[in-house]
Amino acid sequence: MKRSDYQNHSFGQLAWDYLGHWPHGFFMPSAIRRDMDLSGITQSVVDDAQLALGKVAGLAMLIGEPEVLLAPTLAREALSSSRIEGTEASLSSVLSAEIEETNIREENLREVFNYLQALKVGTQLLETLPLASRLFLQMHKILLCGVRGEEKFPGELRTSPVWIGEPGARPEEAKYIPPLPSALPELLTDWERYVNEAPTSSVVVRAALMHYQFETIHPFLDGNGRISRLLVSLLLIHDGVLEQPILNLSSYIERFKSEYYERLQAVREKGQMDEWVRFFAQGVRTQANETTVRLTRLVAIRAQYRKEAENDRTAIVSLIDVMFRHPILTVKKIQEELSTSQPTASKLLHRAQDLGWLSPLARKGRGGKRSWFAAEIWSATTDERVED
Repeated sequence: MKRSDYQNHSFGQLAWDYLGHWPHGFFMPSAIRRDMDLSGITQSVVDDAQLALGKVAGLAMLIGEPEVLLAPTLAREALSSSRIEGTEASLSSVLSAEIEETNIREENLREVFNYLQALKVGTQLLETLPLASRLFLQMHKILLCGVRGEEKFPGELRTSPVWIGEPGARPEEAKYIPPLPSALPELLTDWERYVNEAPTSSVVVRAALMHYQFETIHPFLDGNGRISRLLVSLLLIHDGVLEQPILNLSSYIERFKSEYYERLQAVREKGQMDEWVRFFAQGVRTQANETTVRLTRLVAIRAQYRKEAENDRTAIVSLIDVMFRHPILTVKKIQEELSTSQPTASKLLHRAQDLGWLSPLARKGRGGKRSWFAAEIWSATTDERVED
């Protein structure tokens, strides 16, 4: 790290391990500030973000079971957060793999599914555990299971220094060197106290500070970014703002990836926490408003489908929620979801196609299985195209 890049400020400072064997400087963050004094512009964005989150929460409570309507949104969050770290996959490939009967062999897809599983387990653990190391260590173990980084001690805090820079860069060329392992216990204890103590600021500010601090501490050899983004979803549940992790914040971060990293680094180098909180709050506001629009549209589509199914002589109404959970479908998946026979599942699928709810996708390879996708549900859920 260049010493000249780092200014003296209240959010941390450069430090050296004079008595140890690490010859390079590193950044030592201060304890998380409980008394953030935000600029008027930033506070306004935070207030807007808080209001947007409230609308999402209110709408979710009114309709009940928002996870049924926004199940693919969880996949979008997992995919976006993974793509920030270099995973190459599409939403349609993720959802298509989800309906396959075989194990996921493609590593990029396994990374996304590990993220989804870590989110599921974290949400469940939050019912009985505080938002603390015992919880996120278990999530980290799941995240790196059987994928790139599995050799980097999944579920364990790092015991060696790390540095961040261009591929192959040496420590002296690094853009950022996180605190040494000996500092992790004290820093993580403060982090745990902050996220579990009585809030003194809005959840938007809390999430921004919590996320920054975790990224800056960098407690793992790999997977820090994904875990810290997972923890944003869990904090919103922990603080009672949302009941389910339905805010797709990682889509915003993916779109503004360069600025995301620049804002984090600007806090370390120049103490620009106000600017980081503003960027984070803009993301929350944008994604919360998008979630409200998408959720409203999905509610309307489901109501329309239920009305069209009122006088239908088949059991087509039973297929509606299955399509929302799985906008890409096969006959086999319908059989599993509805516990029905192959002929009945096929009949329901073709009836949905007649109604315009489902459209066929091209078969994959010779003798490949036919899939169908719910076009209206898909377009209300994501802007990505479906890949045949």
